[in-house]
Amino acid sequence: MTLNELLENFAFFEDWEEKYQYVIDLGRRLEPLDARYKTDEWLVKGCQSQVWLVPHYQENHFHFCGDSDAILVKGIIAIVLLIYNDKTPQEIKTVDITEIFAKIGLEENLTPSRRNGMMSMVEKIRQYADGAMEKKE
Repeated sequence: MTLNELLENFAFFEDWEEKYQYVIDLGRRLEPLDARYKTDEWLVKGCQSQVWLVPHYQENHFHFCGDSDAILVKGIIAIVLLIYNDKTPQEIKTVDITEIFAKIGLEENLTPSRRNGMMSMVEKIRQYADGAMEKKE
């Protein structure tokens, strides 16, 4: 699925309850994370639930894997990964995540703690991108 398809899917739903169910469905489709990565090393700080985010960097592109112990958060992870996967560090830095989340309706419909956790994931991804860019210099 592409970002445009994701945005179209969210636009199709009439109310937040349908969108909420779609986020949960996305989480159910998320590839399970290997248990060896469910350690403190890959844990994202600032999330209410446990969230693990693992970067794979190859040929100047990132691919992320993630998981959570909460089904709604798994769906949020699936959205975040769709937005950032297979991008260069430079592309990651230019993503306007606030605009994307606003179009989807995540910004206004999640609890403050879920929003903070979502932004913690985004910040972690940006840190990985910064690290890759620093290594190139």
